[in-house]
Amino acid sequence: MPATHATQIAFFQRARGLVETLAWLRLCAIAGQTATIVVVTRLLRLPVPVVPLMLGVGALVTFAVFAFWRLTLPRPVSLAEGFAHVSVDILVLTYLLYWTGGVENPFVTLLVIPMALAAAALSMRYVAAVAVLASICFALLVPWHQPLPPLHVARIAEADLREIAIAVNFVVIAGVLAFFSARLANALRAREAEVRRQRESTLRNEGILAIATQAAGTAHELNTPLSTIRTLLGELQRERGNDTALAGDLALLVGQAERCRDILRKLVAVGNRGLNDLPEQLTLAAFVEACGDQIRLLRPEIALRIAFTGNAGEQVIAAAPDLGHALVNLLSNAGDASQAAGSAVVELRISVDGGDAVFAVRDHGSGVVPRLGAGFRTGKQHGLGLGLALAHSTAERLGGGLAAHTAEDGGLVQRLRVPLLGNDNSAP
Repeated sequence: MPATHATQIAFFQRARGLVETLAWLRLCAIAGQTATIVVVTRLLRLPVPVVPLMLGVGALVTFAVFAFWRLTLPRPVSLAEGFAHVSVDILVLTYLLYWTGGVENPFVTLLVIPMALAAAALSMRYVAAVAVLASICFALLVPWHQPLPPLHVARIAEADLREIAIAVNFVVIAGVLAFFSARLANALRAREAEVRRQRESTLRNEGILAIATQAAGTAHELNTPLSTIRTLLGELQRERGNDTALAGDLALLVGQAERCRDILRKLVAVGNRGLNDLPEQLTLAAFVEACGDQIRLLRPEIALRIAFTGNAGEQVIAAAPDLGHALVNLLSNAGDASQAAGSAVVELRISVDGGDAVFAVRDHGSGVVPRLGAGFRTGKQHGLGLGLALAHSTAERLGGGLAAHTAEDGGLVQRLRVPLLGNDNSAP
């Protein structure tokens, strides 16, 4: 993921977090303003312009409905749109302050709240625009406003109403800034963590693609020398076929050459199916049997134990070629972990969870959970660090995932989850 694209996504997510916070804060403002109007007019019986004030609250209600509807749309929220939401709140608050004393109103400092929230989410240019707008609104309220009734005349429990208003205003500002700023900051951190995760995944996939491209070229180049080797081995068998000392070694070399040829042919077939986007449809039982045969051939020293839960073996999966490689890699890594701890046992349990097939690969090793980042790392002396990265990338591409946890009685369990055929997330 290019840096500029990742930054753009982060801005979109920050703007959406701001709009969500403002939407909930707007509901609190509507409730507080309505309650204030009722208390001032009904209980304190102060002469305030009720109709203009209710029109302002009604405009805020209308915009609140629009804001929640907007958040249901899949279209990203831009920084300009976040600025527009902040501007509407500032303008409506300015309108209400105009009818209630302007800068003489103790609640005029509420203009600080939209600026504080904007500073936490918008770019510098939009934060400056919000500050300018709020400052202009404050300056206009100095000469132009409707006079506020004398607050010191009205008293509640022998307390000056103006002092009560100032205290309430402070509590409201402190509470709103503390709660909603923390909520916005948590949302931003969570979304930025998701952006980092996507960036790491993209970098890992780019690395895998580069390796795959190199592998395709290497496979093409290996075909010619492999054909020469097979031809020479055939001639050696014909010429030295009676030499008992060489016969066994020559037969082994011929078998390994045939194995290499089959691998190259399979690699070409995998590439063709991948280009045509035609994954093979197999039952889980058939798919696991093929992977089991491959791991037994490659790693005969591993004692593989396979178990199905319920009727999982009858379920059908879109067996993309790289899915088989991913499972074989996990089994091979589990075999290495078990052997390092003096065991050869690897367990594979297949189950169905909802619309997904779950392959639980359990070793009997140290139980250390591997950590996967953007690059390829391995703790094995002769490893390349590709197996786990390829399995993780394959699971994500197919709409599933890969997770690991330590087993209760020792060892590590890695769960490869991929959608079954017919699931909305399954590969085509």
